[in-house]
Amino acid sequence: MNVWKALGLAGMVGVAATGALVVRSERKRRAYAPEEVRDQLHRRFAAISGEPNTAPAPPLSRGQQLRSALRFSRAR
Repeated sequence: MNVWKALGLAGMVGVAATGALVVRSERKRRAYAPEEVRDQLHRRFAAISGEPNTAPAPPLSRGQQLRSALRFSRAR
């Protein structure tokens, strides 16, 4: 076997092994225990529920929409 072929093959094996190690460590880093996920969700919910909750305005009836449109057109 040619020396350059052996070096090229060894380089390809090294790149593949490094990629596999990076993927494995990334997978471990992103893996969360169910308790961690639950705690994080509880913290987010507590932060949201701590703010005052304003109710959205009820939708306008068809008559209110028409009056509003007519009022707008007369103002021009």
